[in-house]
Amino acid sequence: MEKVWFAEYQKTGIPETVELPQENSSLIDIFERNFQKFGSRDAFIFMDKVMSFSDLELASRKFATYLQSLGLAKGSRVAVMMPNVLQYPVVALGVFRAGLVLVNVNPLYTARELEHQLNDSGAEALVIVENFATVYQAIIGKTPVKHVVVASVGDMLGTLKGTLVNFVLRKVRKQIPDWNIPGHIKFNAALAKVSPSNYKRPTMTLSDTAVLQYTGGTTGVSKGAELTHRNLVANLLQCDGIFQSKFGQGDGAKDDRIFCALPLYHIFAFMVCAMYGMYKGQANILIPNPRDLPAVMKELRKYQPGFFPAVNTLFNALVHNEEFRQLDFSKLKMAMGGGMAVLPSTAEEWKKVTGTIIIEGYGLSETSPVATANPPATTEFSGTIGIPLPLTDVAILDDDGNHLSQGEQGEISIRGPQVMKGYWNRPDETAKVMTADGYFRTGDIGFMDTRGYFKIVDRKKDMILVSGFNVYPSEIEEVIAQHPKVLEVAAIGVPDEKSGEVPKLFVVKKDPSLTTEEVLEYAKENLTGYKRPRYVEFMDDLPKSNVGKILRKDLRK
Repeated sequence: MEKVWFAEYQKTGIPETVELPQENSSLIDIFERNFQKFGSRDAFIFMDKVMSFSDLELASRKFATYLQSLGLAKGSRVAVMMPNVLQYPVVALGVFRAGLVLVNVNPLYTARELEHQLNDSGAEALVIVENFATVYQAIIGKTPVKHVVVASVGDMLGTLKGTLVNFVLRKVRKQIPDWNIPGHIKFNAALAKVSPSNYKRPTMTLSDTAVLQYTGGTTGVSKGAELTHRNLVANLLQCDGIFQSKFGQGDGAKDDRIFCALPLYHIFAFMVCAMYGMYKGQANILIPNPRDLPAVMKELRKYQPGFFPAVNTLFNALVHNEEFRQLDFSKLKMAMGGGMAVLPSTAEEWKKVTGTIIIEGYGLSETSPVATANPPATTEFSGTIGIPLPLTDVAILDDDGNHLSQGEQGEISIRGPQVMKGYWNRPDETAKVMTADGYFRTGDIGFMDTRGYFKIVDRKKDMILVSGFNVYPSEIEEVIAQHPKVLEVAAIGVPDEKSGEVPKLFVVKKDPSLTTEEVLEYAKENLTGYKRPRYVEFMDDLPKSNVGKILRKDLRK
């Protein structure tokens, strides 16, 4: 397909290409350079505690040294199960600087979900916030994990404040269940145990694996997208290329802050907030719970961000909040929507209230994540997923892999330096999504218009998209089918005003006494929040094909 989007680049100040560094470099080089360059600048802000780039350099070096002291071989996997707290960037950079691989884990996972991810990734170390320690406690001995570091939310907030925050969480809010993990080490003790002068810088290349980012599988089994240093470095430089009309070429302005309300374990926030901020020298304001709108308001009022990446759900909640509408938006240069479609009504309201356009982007864990975006210089919300980033090819393919012409609908497929190496240890699954000439098939159906903008019209897979998170029906079905009173089950996504979609179950009873409450309670025990079904409908039988496959599409009618 001809790259008709180049004309849009020229119009909106986007470079046609970006230059990738030499093979013998890595993320470590980028961040070491930036620690020096931005030393005293704010890197992360959490509960009013500021961590400068120099602080981050020292703490991440200490953590890297601690990991090296455990004797972990280069390329060993370290699982990190944390919300947005100051320890997250310290640990993530520490993992990279130790020559190891970061495995991002959703802190809200149940024991079943965590066990699968630790076993699949072969993680030998786990860093976890104590609020979730009981989840790991339930599976001790069932995974390859040999080393556990337990952090408390207040660890990096200074002695006085840290002690107070931890006391409130433990005793007042009772958010930390009693836990017991034999042989663990506390986060601060791990940092204190080593001297940063013993750090040995590993020899890394762009081809080395940096992150395993888990994504649902069509079979319901979560798979790790293997992202290399090249993938992540490329995506940083590509995002910089597309964002420079707002944040300038080279370093960002000192007071350009990023509002990080999305969870850092999710690839969108990990890259577009944390990594991009550290690359540009912009501070990230870490928000641990975006649902707590009064707390969000407080931070927005205080720090007035320049960049606001979020999902439709949050944008929508804010524009309908009276307090938000009164805030000063003079420093806001750009808002970016990702993870799920931004609704035109939300975008319109946002522009009215803040004076800025929501720039929609598109990507997946498999593309590190950003593959297309609307040019930030645009003056109207387009309702499309935008144009490909520099160095990115997007094609529309039919089922046989043939390229379709402009305006024809087919599968959106992406080729570029940000596309993953493959699924971790699953060559069969990788082969299903990669074409011979290097395109990743996304499973989304769309078309390209005359200007090179792409639009999604449907999803090929049965996936349900809840507030930007992929939920695979087969995983929900697998779990619910284990209930002793369930004979058969099917799950689909149904529209929801807040989340875009929520799961709904269709159940055939094995035992007539089965109630909706029992099904929902069972789901609560075994599935994390966003995967839990909201509705249950009982049926005498489920629609099936002639080979007995349950036809979800008939349930969607």
